[in-house]
Amino acid sequence: MRKSLSSLILAMMLLTGLRAAAQCDTIATLCSAHITQAYIPDGQFYRALLYEDELAEFSLTLFGGTTYRVAGCSGLSDGNLVFSVYDQERNLLFSNKEQGMEPYWDLAVANTLDVTIEAQLDPSKAGSGCAVMLIGFKN
Repeated sequence: MRKSLSSLILAMMLLTGLRAAAQCDTIATLCSAHITQAYIPDGQFYRALLYEDELAEFSLTLFGGTTYRVAGCSGLSDGNLVFSVYDQERNLLFSNKEQGMEPYWDLAVANTLDVTIEAQLDPSKAGSGCAVMLIGFKN
């Protein structure tokens, strides 16, 4: 009895994980429309399953002399994800909350810098969901 209960719990956890992965894949596909042909995707996956007020952090290096497009999505329409980009000293470089919840931002980088992208769901629109960040650099 105990073994079958453990197997059932494990199967439920696996199904939940598969559904979350499928949800993130769908959102990533929709979000990729913001990385237009003028940009080359960086090939990395920046995804997090968020509940309520949880915050996801993604760290990356942006190279000088390059223009980047940072796109953030959650759900099936734009404007559900609040994302902010900070430099190493935690100076805010961009927040889409201050820009009408725009789903992407173009950033011309003069000098190489390490940044942190923070993402969280807009609490007025979603209680849980997958946060997807996509990064592309100008072709």
